[in-house]
Amino acid sequence: MSSNTLSHATPSPSAPPAPTNPRSRVVLASLIGTTIEFYDFYVYATAAVLVFPHLFFPTGNETTALLASFAVFGAAMVARPVGALVFGHFGDKVGRKATLVGALLTMGIATFLIGLLPTYAQVGWFAPLLLVVLRLAQGFALGGEWSGAALVATENAPKGKRAWYGTFPQVGAPIGFIIANGLFLLIAMLLPSDDPTRPSTAFLEWAWRVPFLFSAVMVIIGLWVRLRLVESDAFTKAARTNRVHKLPLAAVFKSNWRELILGTFIMLATYVLFYLMTTFSLSYGRAATTAPVAGLGYSYTTFVLMMIVGVLFFGVFTLASGPWADRFGRRRTLIWVTLGIIVFGLLFVPLLGAGFLGVMIFLILGFTLMGMTFGPMGALLPELFPTAVRYTGSAFAYNMSSILGAAVAPFIAVWLWTLGGGSPFWVGVYLSVMAVITLVALLLSRETKDVDIEA
Repeated sequence: MSSNTLSHATPSPSAPPAPTNPRSRVVLASLIGTTIEFYDFYVYATAAVLVFPHLFFPTGNETTALLASFAVFGAAMVARPVGALVFGHFGDKVGRKATLVGALLTMGIATFLIGLLPTYAQVGWFAPLLLVVLRLAQGFALGGEWSGAALVATENAPKGKRAWYGTFPQVGAPIGFIIANGLFLLIAMLLPSDDPTRPSTAFLEWAWRVPFLFSAVMVIIGLWVRLRLVESDAFTKAARTNRVHKLPLAAVFKSNWRELILGTFIMLATYVLFYLMTTFSLSYGRAATTAPVAGLGYSYTTFVLMMIVGVLFFGVFTLASGPWADRFGRRRTLIWVTLGIIVFGLLFVPLLGAGFLGVMIFLILGFTLMGMTFGPMGALLPELFPTAVRYTGSAFAYNMSSILGAAVAPFIAVWLWTLGGGSPFWVGVYLSVMAVITLVALLLSRETKDVDIEA
């Protein structure tokens, strides 16, 4: 047999295919970090009301102590854009995998250490100082967490399913809510208090630490999953073709400043709705009906259980929004959802004034809209930016919007609630106005459904 015949009969060995991330690994790697992110948000928010004013800020004035506790909570919002820039820089320069591991590890250590902190009675003002430092570390880590998780999902997604994969990190929000509030409810039921104005002695002595320490379990699982990831083809291709920037931040501000602005305001209504449906609705639902600034008068346990029902709709419609955005486009889907949020803001008074059924409709409708607006963001924000600056750009837009939409919303909502003499009318108008701004940003933006994710 001739050599030519042999060459045709025996094909030359080819290089083994590059390793890829299995679907299950992509789902877990993108989901676990945002689950911890929102778990931490709810755990700290609850502790800021129930625990920290008593143990870390004993000023003698309950209002002052509560405001000091919330001020520490808000400090994380300031640290998030800084974290977005730092983690975004390394995510665009050295890769998504290593950066995501670093963000999750930083966040996990900070949350765990909060559960070990000494109190004011033990070490004086050193206790709140340590709390501030660890809260800033949480915010710093979270600034890079969401964008990295969204990139893991979208850059590893099959063709035509990026928005569907982009919902995996988003569904961490309702899961984190249910785990955090369910754990606090369980502890409150096991250690009931005789005084409705403060937790039980056992709760304040040690039980409040359990939710913070429990986050270590999720962090360990998340690290195990993320360490097994391989780098996405999009980043690998960018590195191989020398498209990695020395300074991604400078590059994104120079070439994609318009997308930074649009992305920030596209997220605005989502953040305001998120705050109003979680923190504000809980405050309004629990406020006494005869208080100077009246509320609905529900007990903490009852209203949290009602919220959990609404959050189930949040999770379902977060996942459902992905296939819709893949089929109809991100921009078109979000325009219709944003119009729904505008209308919803004008329905606060009739719904919340219609008794138990009206309140449940309010919670279900609000959380449904939350899922439908939050879900497509996992694909849309990363798609606004090219691969070389995608981590930095999407992280900065997402976290700048958190300042405009979440950091100031508590003060604005409470002021408007007071202005209305206990009526939530102006709070609803505030949501509608923010949604109008988001609608304008969407109308000025482009559809990203068919962009090349490796460009």
